[in-house]
Amino acid sequence: MNEILAIWAEWIKPSAGLPTVQWSILLALAAAAGHLLNRYTGLPKVVGYSMVGAFAGLAGFSGAVWPLQGIGLFLLELGVAVVLFEAGGRIPLRWFRHNPMVLVQSLAESTLTFLLVYWVLSKLGMRDMVAESLALLAMAASPAVLSRVVIDTQAAGPVTERALVLSTLSTLYALTLCSARAGMLPRGESDLSGTLYPVLVVLGLSVVVGAALALTLRTALRVMSPASENTAILLLAMIAAGAALAANFGGSAPLAALLGGMLLKQLNPRPWSWPRQMGTASSMLTMLMFVLVSVVAAQADWSRPVAGLVLALVLARMLAKITGVAIGNVGSGASWKQALWVGCAMSPMSSVALLLVSQYVAASGPLGRQMASVALPAILLMELLGAVLATVAIYGAGESSKPWAPLSRSPSTGPVHES
Repeated sequence: MNEILAIWAEWIKPSAGLPTVQWSILLALAAAAGHLLNRYTGLPKVVGYSMVGAFAGLAGFSGAVWPLQGIGLFLLELGVAVVLFEAGGRIPLRWFRHNPMVLVQSLAESTLTFLLVYWVLSKLGMRDMVAESLALLAMAASPAVLSRVVIDTQAAGPVTERALVLSTLSTLYALTLCSARAGMLPRGESDLSGTLYPVLVVLGLSVVVGAALALTLRTALRVMSPASENTAILLLAMIAAGAALAANFGGSAPLAALLGGMLLKQLNPRPWSWPRQMGTASSMLTMLMFVLVSVVAAQADWSRPVAGLVLALVLARMLAKITGVAIGNVGSGASWKQALWVGCAMSPMSSVALLLVSQYVAASGPLGRQMASVALPAILLMELLGAVLATVAIYGAGESSKPWAPLSRSPSTGPVHES
């Protein structure tokens, strides 16, 4: 692919630069692949996006350099921030007051995930600090993948809502702990108890930025219509500004956006009316994020020893999440079967995990590279397989409003149009 692009670059001189042309074509292919895969197999579009990105990465596509930096890193941060802002806006804190076992369930599955993944990787001979960092990373589910699966399956119900909430909370824990841990890597090895002060710093700065974001948007909603395209532009611009400020001052941009969404939900508890313009921009940014993640993850060093560690991490993580959700299920108002489907729906890993790995690599090159050698293949595997497992969980729970069957054209019904 690099040779073809080199020949191409000799005679084509696009005004915006060759990488812009490459990414435009790649995103067009990803959009077509996602639509066709969803139409003829019923799988969510994110699987098609990830497959196109993975093929491009394996073929040597040079449009995304690892470790991420510059505009690529900012676009990933912005995409994650937008998704987490929306995810935080779906969590009413009053729910935990009426059903505190949901919070207990979240803490149980995240804690068990950390402990089991750390124990398994340590038993396989991995260095303690690397195993610990990967175990913290494994806590994070992917609200981005799960929300796209929910949209494509038109799902609604207790399993769907609980999986979204638990995946968002696990992401909150991982962002806080991993960001603090990455900041301590240059100081050398330290036990986890020594991260309390960095955790408070990351969390405190992110809360300040998130609160400023929520208050600004709450003020804007007093004088602007929620359905206005200008409100959508303001919202996206403020999330971008908040992401940049949080990262600059030592906080976490995605964490600030997540907390901002949660705070805005408390200040403005009425259901949010996301304008169509915001939905289109968010979808485009999300698709770019999925393709970028798979392109970068596919460039990992694939080998048999690494494959063994990746499979061990993935299996331990899945077992821990299912078991943790089941342990915390007592008194949570859900059946055991629903707990099983919730645990399966929390299996995806994607953009948040990649962003955290990028932070580790930037903080400590040698340790970060050891982490990335295992984390990148695991992220790619669980972005693809996790989306399929989440789809199976939603259909298994009976919460999709459409049957899982390929959409087709027939003379009696006419052409099927994508909604």
